[in-house]
Amino acid sequence: MALTRNFKETVIQRVQNDSSFAQALLDEAATLFLNGEPETARLILRDLVNATIGFEQLAALTAKPSKSLHRMLSPTGNPSMDNLAAIFWAVRERLHVSLSAHSVAT
Repeated sequence: MALTRNFKETVIQRVQNDSSFAQALLDEAATLFLNGEPETARLILRDLVNATIGFEQLAALTAKPSKSLHRMLSPTGNPSMDNLAAIFWAVRERLHVSLSAHSVAT
């Protein structure tokens, strides 16, 4: 019998034990948003929130109800730019990292 682990639990453990992995997920979420893939970006952000600050603390930091934040970061969520910026800020603060955008000529 093969041993399996819950994917979300695996991500949470890896984020909590490997700061470079957490930073890479945050970078990937930002890149996905900028490249027109918001659905996947929201799911990655949701996993990061669950693994780092949690939705209750995020609600306190953003002055938004936890339930609304859950909806914003769902596959069909539609957060405003202000709410998205607040979520990125809170996760960045928790991870003690900064983000910067760079353009790449294609």
